[in-house]
Amino acid sequence: MSWIERNVPAGTGRYLAVLFALLLFSLEAPAFETGPPEESEIWLVTYGPGEVYWQRFGHNAIWVRDSRLGLDHTFNYGFFDFEQENFFLRFLMGRMLYFSAAQEAGVEFAQYTAENRDIRAQRLELEAGQKEDLIRYLLEDIQPENRDYLYDYYRNNCSTRVRDALDMAIGGVLKVSSDSIAAPQTWRDHTRRLTAGDFWLYLGLESALGLYVDRPISLWDEMFIPGVLAQAVGEDSSWVSEDRMLFESTLQAPPDHPPTVWPRYLLASLAVLALAWFLARWLPASAMARTWFALSGLAGLLILFFWFGTDHLVAGLNMNILVFNPAWLVFVFWKRSWRLALPVVAVVSSASFAIALLPGQYTADVVAAFLPLSLAAARALSSAKNTNMFAVGVSQKQTPDCS
Repeated sequence: MSWIERNVPAGTGRYLAVLFALLLFSLEAPAFETGPPEESEIWLVTYGPGEVYWQRFGHNAIWVRDSRLGLDHTFNYGFFDFEQENFFLRFLMGRMLYFSAAQEAGVEFAQYTAENRDIRAQRLELEAGQKEDLIRYLLEDIQPENRDYLYDYYRNNCSTRVRDALDMAIGGVLKVSSDSIAAPQTWRDHTRRLTAGDFWLYLGLESALGLYVDRPISLWDEMFIPGVLAQAVGEDSSWVSEDRMLFESTLQAPPDHPPTVWPRYLLASLAVLALAWFLARWLPASAMARTWFALSGLAGLLILFFWFGTDHLVAGLNMNILVFNPAWLVFVFWKRSWRLALPVVAVVSSASFAIALLPGQYTADVVAAFLPLSLAAARALSSAKNTNMFAVGVSQKQTPDCS
């Protein structure tokens, strides 16, 4: 199946968009349309972030131009197949299979141009033997028996596979020069800055990611971001002979550092509480409180599942378990526990708030979004318990004798 058949939905409009983008690219980059190169050319191609959630981190590929081999193709490690066996189970368990493939460079560039994403090309200054080794490696890597790999968000993704291929070609120099350099940002920092513009994606990732992504990393590890790899390679002039922007996006570039966004989640939480106060005219406060504790407790069970039951290493040691606490399910099913709801939730909330202030796992956004809801729900249950006790006390009083 061709790349267009796999990636372009049926419909004339989409096909026309890709064809128009291909024409536009040919006009934007005439230097690459003047005929076959006199010798092999190896380019690192970096695509900027896009608007769709899976495009937030950017992408990259290795572009090979070799007239002897009939190659003008990009080698890309970002493919997966929805029809693979047990796809959703693999996704759930952290065992996703991605695969590598080669496709005509013009077709791939047209697609990213149509998506309005930056295309940066860096020509690598490699010796003839290094080029041959790299081309042989890439061609072997796309063979059916070799192409699949076990995907990991940070340690084995489309960018790290490109990094590793380039490092192999230059004899491990890239790893040696970068593995001892401390990265200025952690895996979480990059995740936050690149998803900050998406309210729900950002909050979902912040809720699911554990302490592992907050640990210090090296520049080598940081190259899981395509843009970081491009910057690292481009800073050494002995590796790059040309650095061109083949297409410049009009999309707003992501911030260089993670912004402070916890106030928006605190405001959203307060808005939910205001809505609950309004709905309390028609719905019992205890019912809304139990609904929240049911959702929160189930989310806590999901955190524990990802932590202990899957291969998602990045979901381990997740301190958000204090916010999404499975123990809250007790308040849903055992009415007598309601009188303890407020003191118990207050103590656990104090611990989660302290963690948000201390070094370690960054939890400020999750705490701001959900802690007020848990405290308000606990107060509602405690108040409901007191009301019930008062009602029982009245019913047990002796009726006045008026006879």
